[in-house]
Amino acid sequence: MASSKLFLHCVLLALIACGAVASDPSPLQDFCVADKDSPVRVNGLPCKDMKDVKVDDFFLAANLDKPMDTTLNKVMSNVTLINAMKLPGLNTLGISMARIDYAPRGQNPPHTHPRATEILTVLEGSLYVGFVTSNPDNKFFSKMLNKGDVFVFPQGLIHFQFNPSYDKPAVAIAALNSQNPGAITIANAVFGSHPPIADDVLAKAFQVDKKVVDWLQAQFWENNHN
Repeated sequence: MASSKLFLHCVLLALIACGAVASDPSPLQDFCVADKDSPVRVNGLPCKDMKDVKVDDFFLAANLDKPMDTTLNKVMSNVTLINAMKLPGLNTLGISMARIDYAPRGQNPPHTHPRATEILTVLEGSLYVGFVTSNPDNKFFSKMLNKGDVFVFPQGLIHFQFNPSYDKPAVAIAALNSQNPGAITIANAVFGSHPPIADDVLAKAFQVDKKVVDWLQAQFWENNHN
C-alpha cells in the first residue's frame, strides 16, 4: 500500500514537472529585470539587482504607432518584435509582442514559434491567415481576417499571414506567451541553413530534382524580423 502511494506521488510530481516546463517559468518575485551585461548564463536572462532597477526598465519608446519599412525584403513585410532583449522588464514574465506591417501582396511567410502560442489582431486592412497541424493529419486551417478580427496560432505549428490586397497595406499586432518565442521561417531554415543541408537529402524529401534544390539554396533568404 505504501509503495503504491509512493508511486502515485511520483507520477503526480512528474506530471506537475512536465506542466511546469511546457512554457516560460512563472516568476518567483514581483519582477526580474534583465541584466543584459551580466556574464552569468542562465535559461533566460539573469536579474538586475533590485536597487538598480529604474522605471525605464519597464518602458520602451517603440514607435509602434508608425508604419514600418516593408521594402527591405522580398516577402514585403516587417516584423517588429518587442521581447526581453529590447524591454528588460519583460524578463521572466512570459510575454512578448510584435507589430507586423504588410505591403500590398506582402506576407509573413510560413514559420513557427517553438516556444509560444500567438494571438493576432488585425489593425488595418485584411489578411489571409492559416496554420497546419502536426503529422500525420497535416490539416490546414485558414481564414480571411478583416480589421478588428482576432486569430490564434497554436504553439509550434507552421503558420503564415498574407495581405491579398493589390493596393492597400495591412497592419497587425501579435501577442505571444513567451519572453523569447523564437521564429523559424521554414524556407530560410530548409534552403538557407549554414552550412547548407545536402541537396541529396532535400531532393528526396521534396521529391524534386537536385537542380531545383541547388537553385533554391542559391537564393538569398532574407529575414523580415527586426
